Amino acid sequence: KRAARDRATLTLQENRAKAVIAGEKPARTPRFVKTVNGSTRLDEDALTRARSLAGLKGYVTNLPVTTMPAAEVIASYHSLWQVEASFRMSKTDLRARPMFHHDRDAIEAHLTIVVTALAVARHLQDQTGMSIKKIVQALRPLQQVTVVIAGHPHVAADPLTGTASEILTATGTEWPTH
Repeated sequence: KRAARDRATLTLQENRAKAVIAGEKPARTPRFVKTVNGSTRLDEDALTRARSLAGLKGYVTNLPVTTMPAAEVIASYHSLWQVEASFRMSKTDLRARPMFHHDRDAIEAHLTIVVTALAVARHLQDQTGMSIKKIVQALRPLQQVTVVIAGHPHVAADPLTGTASEILTATGTEWPTH
């Protein structure tokens, strides 16, 4: 699949390079155009090398193999989408907005809270099998209050919906029944 896409991209780049050389397109120095003594020509060597590498994907890291073996580097990149998804999720589902902090303590505190919220969100997602968006929608309306009357605490809580009940059961959380 990747190789087919790479070959198609290379063909488009080759055609663009030929169009520049022929004067049909303005020169922006496409990938396979070589300029020698003011004249342009197709860089056959670079095109051949690129075609031989079509379909391959490489990872570059500054970590020595003793610190992180190649298989672990690849595995880390394969799970990178989850980190990216977490940050997209944090901006949408958690209604996060930009924060402006000026001192190091405030910045570190904010980052700690954000990363903790992401960890809790991921934990809830793993425990329930539900999306973060669905969890937030189900739990956001729930409120609970403890009122002390004549020294006796009374708990008042919103009634649970089916989804909220599933979430609380999956996480082992109890909700007052009265």
